[in-house]
Amino acid sequence: MTKSCTDAGWGLLSNNIARNALHNSDARYDAPKCDEDTRVEVTGAIMGWIMDRNGPQRLLCMTGAAGSGKSALQQTTAEKCLENGILGSTFFFLVTDPTRNTVKQVVPTIAYQLGETNNALKLCIKSAVESDLLIFDKSLRTQMTTLIAEPTLRCKRMGTDLTTLPHAILIDGLDECTGEDRQAELLTAVKECLLIDGLPFRVFVASRPEWAIRTALEPGGDLWKVASRIQLSDQYDASGDMHRYLQRRFELISLRIGDPEWFSAGHIDTLVQAASGQFIYVATAYKYISERRASPAERLKIVLTWTPHEGQATRPFAALDKLYTNVLLAAKNAYEAVDSHHERDFLLLFRVHHVGVTGFRLKCRQTTMTRPPAGLISALLGLETRAEETLISDLHSLVALETGRGGDLPLRLYHKSFSDFLEEESRAKDLFVPEDRVYTHLAKCSMRHIAECPLDFDSLPAKWENLRLPLLHRRSLKEAIEDLPSFMSSATAIDDEVAGFTENGGWQKIDRLLPPLCRSYGWSSRSFDDWLGTLRSFTDHLKARKPDAAAVISVLVKKWEEDHHPVPI
Repeated sequence: MTKSCTDAGWGLLSNNIARNALHNSDARYDAPKCDEDTRVEVTGAIMGWIMDRNGPQRLLCMTGAAGSGKSALQQTTAEKCLENGILGSTFFFLVTDPTRNTVKQVVPTIAYQLGETNNALKLCIKSAVESDLLIFDKSLRTQMTTLIAEPTLRCKRMGTDLTTLPHAILIDGLDECTGEDRQAELLTAVKECLLIDGLPFRVFVASRPEWAIRTALEPGGDLWKVASRIQLSDQYDASGDMHRYLQRRFELISLRIGDPEWFSAGHIDTLVQAASGQFIYVATAYKYISERRASPAERLKIVLTWTPHEGQATRPFAALDKLYTNVLLAAKNAYEAVDSHHERDFLLLFRVHHVGVTGFRLKCRQTTMTRPPAGLISALLGLETRAEETLISDLHSLVALETGRGGDLPLRLYHKSFSDFLEEESRAKDLFVPEDRVYTHLAKCSMRHIAECPLDFDSLPAKWENLRLPLLHRRSLKEAIEDLPSFMSSATAIDDEVAGFTENGGWQKIDRLLPPLCRSYGWSSRSFDDWLGTLRSFTDHLKARKPDAAAVISVLVKKWEEDHHPVPI
């Protein structure tokens, strides 16, 4: 047999691999990795798990927020495994690289690397390819069984001691693989084909906590009982590591420029605090500050004092903006692709929730409504129960729903810089939603909530808690009434909706609902006066544009002023 025929299978395999996905590929020449004395605890835990060949769980899943250092940890782990002679294969997904943003080449790439570690295994894999030249067009499970599991077991039957094989298989950035279903399919294939008895492999997968891996790891999920888990953002505080990272690099800059006093310990503390646990923040800041053609002292000053504004030429966090843009755009496309969401504006709905996190600007209250439960906001928007969970299902690398007091679930942003990004048009660009649009939508939804309230307004109970409505509906109706004047005052182009609300008796419904609301929640005279004052101011501006609606509102405002309070407290 000629050499070309003998090597046909291996050549065909090599033509179907993703070369850029290897940990040492030229495409990843500047791949991030951990400094020698940083992330020591977590890398120790990972390496301990990989080295323990007899450990009961042979799959380790590491999840963490965007920018928390997952890829750096994977790269460092790959290099440590290589040094210890246990690196079997790596696959680094990247959403912007078409050669490694799908599952199509994952199995061939892993099989190729495994074969390169052992000649007997290489021959078995080559033979498998030659026996089925269409293998690369078959399902992931079929490929994984044919190209990895069966050749490895065949080697064992031929006398190869599998404990001598490099056994670590590393997969990074699962969330950057196109298609959630394909991500889930890959996880299932790993479970069913690589974790079977007789195989030596230990598989380490890293991902943002998006749908595929999150649901697989939840109770009842495919991987719940078979995988160990590291939740990077929750289990490991990286502040000390970030401090050492910046200290070492700033000292190197000091040597380069001959000025040891260009930075202070306080500057590093400020940067670490601003990072909110996300390594990408300090890495991006350092990359900007260390640009050789610029003064590091001047650039440090820019980073420490930087606030975004329109037309600003200096953008030290452009890398962060790109990260946030990619995550938010992918979430938008996934949400709006669902049939039941086709008329919804994902960016507007999410921005409403975001403004709720930072605090609604309420002119008729002495303070803003801080961190309202996400479920309450969804109800106010007229969305289905638990709609907020669906809304952020592809944003778990940036935000989370936390259990608050009373079982409420307020939204939490992992990183303040994401909030800054959402609030600045020059950074968010096409994804920007201005606040006045948020308040316009809130005003419209509040009026609709009140107008469509399914109550018998001729026989309302004396107290709010006795309204024949579900608890969440009562709470959202309360917020709609209390906040409507502020929402309208901060809105734009709301006149037609206010006129329609007025014509449909919306203000008369509020008039009926105010007594039980005040009896149960005890509005003070000052609070009620603020509420009336905000409504009166809005009405005065409305008179020139919608005189009929303004006249109706003015009559009720005068009535409420004369009563001084809807009910005595």
